[in-house]
Amino acid sequence: MTARILIIAGSDSGGGAGIQADIKTVTMLGGHAMTAITAITAQNTLGVEDVHAIPTAMVVQQMRCVAEDIGADAVKIGMLGGADTAMAVAEEMISGVYGESFVFDPVMIATSGARLADRKTVDAMELLANLSTVVTPNLPELAALCGRESIADADIEAEAVAYAHKVSAAVLVKGGHGAGETIIDRLVTEHGTIALWEAPRIDTRSTHGTGCTLASAIACGLAQGMPLEPAVARARDFVRLSLLDAPGLGQGHGPMGQQAVRNDGLFTGPALNQITLPARDYAASVAFYRQMGLTQIVDSPDNGYARFEAINGVTLSIHVFPFRLREGRGEGMSSTSSNETGPPPTPPASGRGEDGATTYLESGALDAWVAYLARRGVQFEQMPADEDWGWREARLSDPAGNRLCLYQAGEYRRYPPWRT
Repeated sequence: MTARILIIAGSDSGGGAGIQADIKTVTMLGGHAMTAITAITAQNTLGVEDVHAIPTAMVVQQMRCVAEDIGADAVKIGMLGGADTAMAVAEEMISGVYGESFVFDPVMIATSGARLADRKTVDAMELLANLSTVVTPNLPELAALCGRESIADADIEAEAVAYAHKVSAAVLVKGGHGAGETIIDRLVTEHGTIALWEAPRIDTRSTHGTGCTLASAIACGLAQGMPLEPAVARARDFVRLSLLDAPGLGQGHGPMGQQAVRNDGLFTGPALNQITLPARDYAASVAFYRQMGLTQIVDSPDNGYARFEAINGVTLSIHVFPFRLREGRGEGMSSTSSNETGPPPTPPASGRGEDGATTYLESGALDAWVAYLARRGVQFEQMPADEDWGWREARLSDPAGNRLCLYQAGEYRRYPPWRT
C-alpha cells in the first residue's frame, strides 16, 4: 500500500519551502502527501513579507478529516503559526490515529534568516518534540531549543544529546548553517551520536526549503517502513540531488529541484539505471548517442569512455575495448585519476576480458540486497567494495554468462566530480 504522510506546515507562496516543498518531496519518493495548512505566507526567494495564521480549530479539523478517512503512516510537522496551534496539534496527535512515526522540523528560523516563531511557540514545541520519533533542527534552531543564543562547534554533540534526553527523541542536527566547506549532519539520541554524515558543501544559492525537504523525506521513509538511520541517509541524498538539480529561479535563496530527482538509488530494490556498451570508434559512438538526444555527462576520449544521461536520469555508457586491466581485480578504473582536479577516470568495467555489454542494477541498500541474494545461493565474483570512482559495487554473471554489476552511487551516478 502507498505510504500516507500527513504534513502539518505552512504554505510558501513562492513554492520553495513549506507545504509546496513537502508535497513535491513525498510525491517524488513514492508516498501520498496529505496536508493540514497552519499558515499562509507571502514570501519569495528574497524573504518572508507577511504571515497569516490559519485558525487553530481549522488546522485540527484538516488533520482529523484526512486521518478518519485515509489514515496516516507518518506525520511531518513544520511551521505551526503560533503557540495555540502547536499545543492543539500535540493534543490531537496523542489520540493515536496518526501512526507512530512523527518527524518534527522546528521551523523557527528560515534559510533567509527570517524568524518564524515567537518565544511562546518555541516553548510549546517541547511537547511536540516529546511525541516525535526525530526532531530535525538546524544549528540556530538547536540553540533556540536549548535556550542559547548560539552553540560552539565543540558543544554541538553535548547540547544535542542533552536535548534528546530532555525530549526522549532522536535529534538530527543539520549542519548547513555551520562554517567551512564540509557539512556535518549528526543523528543523536540520549546515548550519544549514532550516525554522522560528512559531505562537501554544494555551491548554490538555491537552498530555500532544504529543511522542509529533508524532514518530509525522512517521514516518507519511515512511513515506507525504513529504520530511522537509512531513512535519514536516503533523505540526505534526496536533498543533495535536489540542490544539484535546482532550476535557479528568483533573485535570492531560490527553490530546489525536487521535481527533477530521478531514481538515484532512493529505494532499496533493484533498478536498471546504467548500461555500458562496447564501442570501436569513440568519436562515432559519441556523435551517434548525442544525435539520439542523450546528454553527454562524461567525456574521456583518452580512456575511451563516455557517459550519457536520458531525460529520466538513467545513464548509458560507451567504452572502447579492450578495457585496461587492473592488477588482481580484473578490469576497472585507474586509481590515479579519481580526484576532482585530475582527468576523468576510466569507468567501471566488465569484470571479464571479452567484449560485451555490462548491465548495472542500482540499489540504495546494496549490502543488504547482496547479503539477501548470497544467503539464497547467488554466487558473486566480487562482493560489495568501494571503488575509486565513488561507487560501491558487487559483480556477478547470469546463467548465460552476461555480466551484471550491482551498485550504489547516490549523487555520484549523475553528478560525479568529473561530470562535464
